[in-house]
Amino acid sequence: MLDKNKSGPVVLRPKGWPQPKGYSDGMSASGRVIVTGGVVGWDQNGKFANGLAAQTKQTLENIVAIIAEAGAEPQHILRLTWYVTDVDNYLSLQSEIGSAYREIMGKHFPAMAVVQVVRLVEKEALVEIEATAVLPE
Repeated sequence: MLDKNKSGPVVLRPKGWPQPKGYSDGMSASGRVIVTGGVVGWDQNGKFANGLAAQTKQTLENIVAIIAEAGAEPQHILRLTWYVTDVDNYLSLQSEIGSAYREIMGKHFPAMAVVQVVRLVEKEALVEIEATAVLPE
């Protein structure tokens, strides 16, 4: 249901649909669009965190830093597209990844997709995430 009086992103869920766990079915917002490229879990020196959960945390921190350059915060993110090199590893680490996610993003769950890929451009990368945010006018 769309609340036209709310500023910022609005969750879209058709009436009667179940509440998704950890993501939203859809999002709507108006304002200035902010997009990231594929962001990986390395620090400012190009050093990768160790393991998928740690790389995910660093990737999310990197996304928050990028969107902050435009004045946006995690709650402005409408969509995250995750590319992982091993979906079974991703699923086995849901608790750790979820904890890292909530630490960085809070309880904001935008529309998300997770896709397994053969590999990422950066050979050490285990996850790459693209983000789309909308900063209200």
